[in-house]
Amino acid sequence: MKKLFIILLVSFTLTQCIAIKAESTTSTPIESSTKTFQSKLQKNPKLIVGIVVDQMRYDYLIKFYNKYGEGGFKKLMNEGYNLKNVHYNYIPTYTAVGHTSIYTGTTPVNHGIISNNWYDKYEKKSIYCVDDANYETIGAQTGGKKSPHKMLTTTVTDQLKLAQNMQGKSIGIAIKDRSAILPAGHTADAAYWFEGGDEGKFISSTFYMNELPNWVNDFNNSGKANGYLNETWNTYYNISTYTETLPDNNKFEGLFEGKTTPTFPYNLAELRKLNGNYSLLKAVPSGNTITTDFVEAAIKGENLGKGNFTDFLAISYSSTDYVGHQFGVNAKELEDTYIRLDKDLERLLNYLDAEVGENNYTIFLTADHAAVQVPSYLNSLKIPGGYFDNDKFEEFVNNITLEYFNSKELIEDISNYQIFLNKEKIKQLNLDIHKVSQTIADEIISFENVYKTVTAHTLQTTSFTSGILETLQNGYNQKLSGDILFVPNPSTISYSKTGSTHGSGYAYDTHVPLIFYGANIDFGSSNKYYPIIDITPTISNFLNITEPNGSTGKAILEVLK
Repeated sequence: MKKLFIILLVSFTLTQCIAIKAESTTSTPIESSTKTFQSKLQKNPKLIVGIVVDQMRYDYLIKFYNKYGEGGFKKLMNEGYNLKNVHYNYIPTYTAVGHTSIYTGTTPVNHGIISNNWYDKYEKKSIYCVDDANYETIGAQTGGKKSPHKMLTTTVTDQLKLAQNMQGKSIGIAIKDRSAILPAGHTADAAYWFEGGDEGKFISSTFYMNELPNWVNDFNNSGKANGYLNETWNTYYNISTYTETLPDNNKFEGLFEGKTTPTFPYNLAELRKLNGNYSLLKAVPSGNTITTDFVEAAIKGENLGKGNFTDFLAISYSSTDYVGHQFGVNAKELEDTYIRLDKDLERLLNYLDAEVGENNYTIFLTADHAAVQVPSYLNSLKIPGGYFDNDKFEEFVNNITLEYFNSKELIEDISNYQIFLNKEKIKQLNLDIHKVSQTIADEIISFENVYKTVTAHTLQTTSFTSGILETLQNGYNQKLSGDILFVPNPSTISYSKTGSTHGSGYAYDTHVPLIFYGANIDFGSSNKYYPIIDITPTISNFLNITEPNGSTGKAILEVLK
């Protein structure tokens, strides 16, 4: 009996020990959750790369598909997640506004960048989106008194820095200053842009630094910019194969100074003498190529993607916009520009694979706006389109105020399809500002090529939920915008009769590509509608960081693994 008791006692003791051991090795719910969260954090890519192609229409992915190689646009489309129905959801579709909306996740109603240039109704003058006299140029004589201070909200690049306790690097790079500065945000380590004229250098501002890093000086001293402008721009492939675009010599394309026809080849060494010297580099495909060169130098020089925290590199390819403005959306010059950009993208992807690691980076590629078919070309096909006469419109508006209010001094400024009233004069004349605004809005609808009009008061008191007036409202900022806003007819622009432009809320200006690729991104495609402001919430979601403080977009969950 005693022996049995001892056996039972030993058995009970072993059972308790096993139970205690099991309990000590089993995670509590809090510990399990913590490990899962830490595991997810550890999966964050080492580098986020935002690529914005200035003035890229969505249909360029399709139109030039057979001209692209396997390693650029096609690789992103076929191995990433291709969103085919992404649009800008506001007016105006300009460069500064587009870049800001992509990176803030909201529209001008919140972020405050209402155009590239706009009339400041408090300062009574036109201002530029990134000008800031509080800072000095770094790397050149001029061109660097810039900062993002007019942008009123944070960007995803800011939020990443804040989430990592200001660790990790955020850098913006572009030919255009605004395209480098605004995406990089308020907390950026650096923003670099290309200064043309007689400089031919990538420069910056004392907002970011007191002197350029050695790698930037080395790049500027390498002679690359000069080398590209000593080349001749000819088509990458035989021009006879460029069947997707109009004949090379047509009346819808603009001319460089020194050229008598808009035709290949382009002797850049000669043309630079009459076209702003190094500024010419911005307007040819080599501008995109030198941007890629500089991006590679930045990745190496700053050791991007090599640290313990996630870095963010915001790239904008600006030369596509210059070429589109000069030659239009159906030019052989534009086709060749995208063929060459495809090669630059392939080189960049290969460089990222080699330097950062194939599974260590995430890319999104989109555009800051698209562009209209040249209206004079449309007219030649009996398709409606036209040109807005700003001088006649100003005279028309002044005649309205004279007829109804006996004064031609009620208009302070007309710009960006907005009318700013002279409130002091209206007050002096004891006029009702709402009556003045509504009268002008009602009358200008009869002006040739005006399609819609609306007062600021209406935008403040009415919520539009569809159509062109909704997009206009999304771009209206109560503090900064004008008193009367109007929309031209479709395919009607304030521009020359050669080349293309943008700025409207019509599909030809709003429909842009959006492709996600790399770490944490699923494979596939979608025809669902998404507004451009959904990019930043998507990036924020998979990085597990707070969205920018003005963000109004939603995460596109279908692209995430």
